[in-house]
Amino acid sequence: MSITSRMNPRFQKIQGGLFTEVQKADVSGSYMDLAKQGIDLMGWADPFTPDYVLPQKVKKAFVDAVNDPLGAHYTAPIGNDELKQIIAEKIKRQNHIEVDWRRNLLITPGSDSGLYYAMLPFIESGDEVMVPVPCYPNNLQNIQTMGAEPVYIPLRAENGYQFDIAEFEKRISDRTKMVVLTHPNNPTTTVFTRASLEALCAFIVKHDLILVCDQAFEDYIYDNREYVTPAALPGMWERTVTVFSVSKGMGFSGIRVGYLMSCDAVMDVLYGAAVSVIGATHTISQLAVMEAFRDMSFMKEFEKAFEERRHMAYALLNSVPHVSMQLPESGFLCWVDVHELGSGQEIYEYLLKEAKVAVNAGTSYGPGGEGHIRIVLGVYRDSTKVYDALQRIAKALSHYPNGCAD
Repeated sequence: MSITSRMNPRFQKIQGGLFTEVQKADVSGSYMDLAKQGIDLMGWADPFTPDYVLPQKVKKAFVDAVNDPLGAHYTAPIGNDELKQIIAEKIKRQNHIEVDWRRNLLITPGSDSGLYYAMLPFIESGDEVMVPVPCYPNNLQNIQTMGAEPVYIPLRAENGYQFDIAEFEKRISDRTKMVVLTHPNNPTTTVFTRASLEALCAFIVKHDLILVCDQAFEDYIYDNREYVTPAALPGMWERTVTVFSVSKGMGFSGIRVGYLMSCDAVMDVLYGAAVSVIGATHTISQLAVMEAFRDMSFMKEFEKAFEERRHMAYALLNSVPHVSMQLPESGFLCWVDVHELGSGQEIYEYLLKEAKVAVNAGTSYGPGGEGHIRIVLGVYRDSTKVYDALQRIAKALSHYPNGCAD
């Protein structure tokens, strides 16, 4: 009998992209090796990769933590107290919510594990979870590994990828338990408006649902858009778990620190299980992130670069016949409609060969992703490298062999 026959089939069905099969175990190295072949890697949402990104003060905090005897030991499973106090100040300033750092915050080893942990206590086998799509792939995969069923809620370009509550209402059932949302959205970069979020939250309250909201891309919002944290809206504090990241905003993807925010009742459960499920987040990383939160001014340079690059991509790619994209509203991604040329996978493979750029095929982001590609604009410190790669993409797409799929 094969040992895999003893495995939970839900896990066997999960697709891990580059890491799906053990036969491809070296593919991560192979992917990075593409850079040595002159390929620009614009598929990982890792700010300024592969270039140096740590501010000097954060680097010093790392060194100091290594030299501190406590750096090699556990913190509490729920996180470093001083870090949580500093994060509470950030949440008050940026998200307009006053939290009790002792009761409402939990430090996690990155936001991906935080997202999974936020969903885990609520979801049971047979539940339905509503997910606006296209979306971050983990939103769907987490649901499936927990034995629940994702219910896809379409977001449409013609509506600016904002919510149509009628799409939620016609899919609600007595098995629906939760909505999982990425805000701003990945991959579309959509910043959901106050009106859109208020309508969604009214729906959630009406049907007594839970909201898990991943705000990994909240730090870079453009064109003076209002950014609303759903947990701050009426009736939502007691039914929302909010997931935060330092990977996307600060560029600390390798440091692996994230944090959760929720009400006392939810945190009573999460705190109690943290020692078994999380253990403790890396002590040295928490000390370094603490220093970054004390002075976040270094992120202004990042914002300036990302702002420049979104306009760069918008101008170049919209000049290509049969290709279109909306001006990114947040972060450092762009979501490009190539359906008139071919499938997202076909365009991905074509650009890898002809433009020497690795992007993402849109099918990774669920229904609504077909016919699209996602490009990460946040790579490299030098924006001229990004511009050069975008020029090659635009040139290659303008000479795509089919011209138009029609």
